[in-house]
Amino acid sequence: MATAPIDVRDNPESRTYEAWDGDKVVASLVYELEGPRTVLTHTWVEPSRREEGVGAALTRGALDDLRAKGRPITVYCSFVADFIKEHSEYAD
Repeated sequence: MATAPIDVRDNPESRTYEAWDGDKVVASLVYELEGPRTVLTHTWVEPSRREEGVGAALTRGALDDLRAKGRPITVYCSFVADFIKEHSEYAD
């Protein structure tokens, strides 16, 4: 069964990037704001959606959004750190 594309949205009130599949949040990336920097602290993916690329889609969407906003990042989340190591286009 094919799944709908993941829609990544910034939720500044909860300081998370959220991965939406239809009307349900299936993953989130928690962040903190430190002056001009965004500190990426933790990624969570719904257990039933792991190994489907949801975490990667969430991370890619968040990093693209932060880059577009011109916000430098600090990465404390091991999932995001591993993603960046595997995708050199995000190593800036």
